[in-house]
Amino acid sequence: MMRDTTIEVSYGRGHMAIQLPEGTVPTVIRKQPLPKITNPKAAVIAALEQPIASAPLSDLVKGRRSACILICDITRPVPNHLFLRPMIETMLSGGIARENISVLVATGLHRPNLGEELAELVGDPWVLETVRVENHYARNEDDHIDLGLTPTRNTPVKLDKLFVEADLRIATGLVEPHFMAGWSGGRKVIAPGVAHHETIRTFHSARFMEDPLAVQCNLVGNPLHEEQLEIVKLLGEVYALNTVLDEERDLVCVTFGEIIASHAAAVDFVSDATRIGLPRKYGTVVTSSAGYPLDKTYYQTIKGMVTPLDILQPGGTLIMVSECSEGFGSHEFREAQARLVELGPERFLATLTAKSLAEIDEWQTEMQLKPMRAGRIELFTTGLVGDDRDLTGVTMIGDVTEAIARSVARSGDRQVAVIPEGPYVIPQFSA
Repeated sequence: MMRDTTIEVSYGRGHMAIQLPEGTVPTVIRKQPLPKITNPKAAVIAALEQPIASAPLSDLVKGRRSACILICDITRPVPNHLFLRPMIETMLSGGIARENISVLVATGLHRPNLGEELAELVGDPWVLETVRVENHYARNEDDHIDLGLTPTRNTPVKLDKLFVEADLRIATGLVEPHFMAGWSGGRKVIAPGVAHHETIRTFHSARFMEDPLAVQCNLVGNPLHEEQLEIVKLLGEVYALNTVLDEERDLVCVTFGEIIASHAAAVDFVSDATRIGLPRKYGTVVTSSAGYPLDKTYYQTIKGMVTPLDILQPGGTLIMVSECSEGFGSHEFREAQARLVELGPERFLATLTAKSLAEIDEWQTEMQLKPMRAGRIELFTTGLVGDDRDLTGVTMIGDVTEAIARSVARSGDRQVAVIPEGPYVIPQFSA
């Protein structure tokens, strides 16, 4: 934590300089610094050779006829360029034919990543030239295999057949706080990453979303996490490579091995550095959506609204900055937001609680109810225009400094919390 008067927060592909009004006292909340890995490619190779709870990748590939590697979609800044090639080279050296190696983009219910965007996501032309790279399409019925129901909550489990039918299955991702599933990465890249829409809509329904344990940084009793673990067990043998990045998006940790154990190791590594204890709450909290690629849409922006709520005074003001360079989000999300604006928070929630299957993307609108219950939400963005601004359901602002001054005047609290990296940092009130 530090004190200053001009603070840069993540915005788009760069930063926005925010000038705090005279007389305010800022507290800047960042992750604890973690040592950068000086040779990331060597660290990846070491992780593949010294795995957690599994044999090295060079041994795992022996005797396999096919392999499928999952990667996160464009909304996550995963350093795919660091690990895809050494993984694929190990598979080729182990005897798997290149035509039987696939990279599958775990889109969940997001749109596909194509063309130049896919090239940016993969980050290595050699990969695109060497193996098959596909997007997951959750709505294509014929693309999935039915694995039955989870034993605890009866979630239907249908997963992408390209992954299920592969002899060697590896999920890759980024471990960071997730506002519903506790932590991203590992098992989450499988479900919702390559799950059928019915699977996704089941464990994104209100009976999961409204559970008080379905929050960031919590895996104990979290119903989403527990369902994801049960889905992994139904799937069978699967491995994962997990990465952790610092605020400059440099690699600070990489783990490989059995999917649950390797994910747990990465969570253990980053957990204490990410959760920042504070002795008070604030009448004004200024935060971001962590910049590109997470702030490409308003849909993703909601994550940044939820994560700082523990330090917001009841009735305080949460000021978001998010570029929304790609606009609003899916048409289903737009429809959900329109219902929220029309019905209001209480009536909108009432329409959700009776459903066993959530409508696509309405769970993000449901998550917006959390900050709306807590206080006032204000948004600065250059990417939303016209009706899109009204459909946010929050107060739009054109000047962040003036918005802070108004909030301080309303609350009478000159202390202002600023979180430059948004949802990647979890402030927690500890009296």
